[in-house]
Amino acid sequence: MLNTADLPDDVAALKAMLIAAQARETGKGAQIARKDERIERLEKLVAAFKQAAFGRRSEKTDPDQFDLALEDLETAMAAIHAADEADAPAGTKVSRPRASNRGSLPQHLPRIEEIIEPESLICACGGCLHCIGEDVSERLDIVPAQFRVVVTRRPKYACRACTDGVVQASAPARLIQAGLPTEATIAHVLVSKYADHLPLYRQVQIMGRQGVDLDRSTLADWVGRAAFELRPVFDALITDLKRSTKLFMDETRAPVLDPGSRKTKTGYFWALARDDRPWGGGAPPGVAFTYAPGRGGIHAEQILQGFSGILQVDGYAGYNRLIAPDRIGSDIRLAYCWAHARRKLVEITRNGSAPIAADGVKRIGELYRIEAELRGLDPEARLAGRQKRSASLIAAMQTWFVHHRTRVATKSPLGEALAYIAKY
Repeated sequence: MLNTADLPDDVAALKAMLIAAQARETGKGAQIARKDERIERLEKLVAAFKQAAFGRRSEKTDPDQFDLALEDLETAMAAIHAADEADAPAGTKVSRPRASNRGSLPQHLPRIEEIIEPESLICACGGCLHCIGEDVSERLDIVPAQFRVVVTRRPKYACRACTDGVVQASAPARLIQAGLPTEATIAHVLVSKYADHLPLYRQVQIMGRQGVDLDRSTLADWVGRAAFELRPVFDALITDLKRSTKLFMDETRAPVLDPGSRKTKTGYFWALARDDRPWGGGAPPGVAFTYAPGRGGIHAEQILQGFSGILQVDGYAGYNRLIAPDRIGSDIRLAYCWAHARRKLVEITRNGSAPIAADGVKRIGELYRIEAELRGLDPEARLAGRQKRSASLIAAMQTWFVHHRTRVATKSPLGEALAYIAKY
């Protein structure tokens, strides 16, 4: 509180104090305005986030857009923390939540060490200082991508004593003959497009910032030619996968352009995968994606031509074509996934009290626990362990299914989940 005894009698000094007080109030008003603006921004982001997470099904946001909303929210919160720190008086510590996940720096990254020594190693008493320890901190640095030009010179040589001709080294093979890009450049374009989802027109814009003027159609030509050259690699990969005795298969929707209609239509990527690591298999993991215009079982049959063994799938009826009695081809046995069965029961437990569904999740969890203990053992040991420990649980679960299906409405969510599990 202002004490009149502390006020100066000099009019000029009083005016200076008044001007300083007004400046402080103006500064506080500006800070309040900035914080009000941040609060309004956060409220809008939170509303969008809630809509994406908890809105009606028809209004829910695409998962990728959900992540974008979360990024915006976290970015705005970081900006507010930084602004609060900047507005705080010097020497005042602003409390803020500790970052729970700052990331880790892999050991394989090169380390550029910077040693900062004191200005002087002479003590105030005149003696010499000696090192008793050090504080070490690490920060993540990046060297921005830089384009360069690879100049290839092939000198020509001729003999002065005769006229037998000119000698010159052969030109090295190129992915694109007489083209601008090196193979590394083409690989970068492919990874950016297909792994990082960076469209070609944006890559053209990035290159343009460094003065590399290319047209999008040029990059599209590179991608098309690279795809042609990579086809033998894909064929070799899928051939190697089909030599396996056990594979996974799944399909997922993908919007594709419908030429002439200015719209998109639904296509499907079929994934054929192998991962023998959990049980100590010798084959390396691998996955091959094949595009098909539909989801019918005929596409799975075409992709799997030449494969014989166990195919792990979900409960999609299209795969039944592979085990039809009148099918002509290699022998395929379908194995169904416990994770899909469990997922349907878990969804029911999340919507309220569901003791039957919860009991089913617990029973499947017991099978998971046994598999975790058997993982990594040789095939004979795993088979023996399953026959000894899991077979009785499966038999009991079969009885459990039959018992509860007679007590639950067929069209209820639980009835449909039990029917799905019992079917497979």
